[in-house]
Amino acid sequence: MKKLILVVVALFIFGCATSNEENHAGAYYSQGVDWENKGDYERAIANYSKAIEIDPKLAEAYFGRGGAYVNKGLYDNAISDCSKAIELNPRLAEAYFGRGAAYKKRGQYDQAIIDYNMAIEINPSLAEAYFGRGTVYVSQGFYDNAISDCTRAIDLNPRFAEAYYTRGSAYYFRGEYDKAWKDVHQSQSLDYQVDPEFLEALREASGRQR
Repeated sequence: MKKLILVVVALFIFGCATSNEENHAGAYYSQGVDWENKGDYERAIANYSKAIEIDPKLAEAYFGRGGAYVNKGLYDNAISDCSKAIELNPRLAEAYFGRGAAYKKRGQYDQAIIDYNMAIEINPSLAEAYFGRGTVYVSQGFYDNAISDCTRAIDLNPRFAEAYYTRGSAYYFRGEYDKAWKDVHQSQSLDYQVDPEFLEALREASGRQR
């Protein structure tokens, strides 16, 4: 889902560019988005870095590079970049979302929740922030909260496969296996690759194969 966020932000940058320098920075940012969407995080980082070199005030490039760092498991770098993006643009909801994702990966759940909350406060339509917060709630064992957040994410984006899967896992932990299966099937119909170990655990707990 970060892919959609990056594409929207890239279009915004090009729409607002007012100088050749900004256009060049935006072009490198857009190339970074393309490489990140292809899973080539090294090239994405290189292009985001070039955008930042040209325009050190381009908050979106720091956010983009931070997301690439999350995907590479470089969480300290991601937090640093997203924090810089927030410093440059305190209303950039996506940067709070990105930093929250890094904090979540590091197991700093309270910090992650704070950032997801801020992202939602700034942009209540940011489905990814509800989903991110929902994943933290699952990790904390707050399954009702997780179900509520994932449901909100799905309301905002009915094709959000990961949100169905995460909600299904929350139902599983609550012992609501029929609902868990329903969400698993929905995520699979959207081409999400469900964890085989989770599927096996759900089969054993529910006493059914599908």
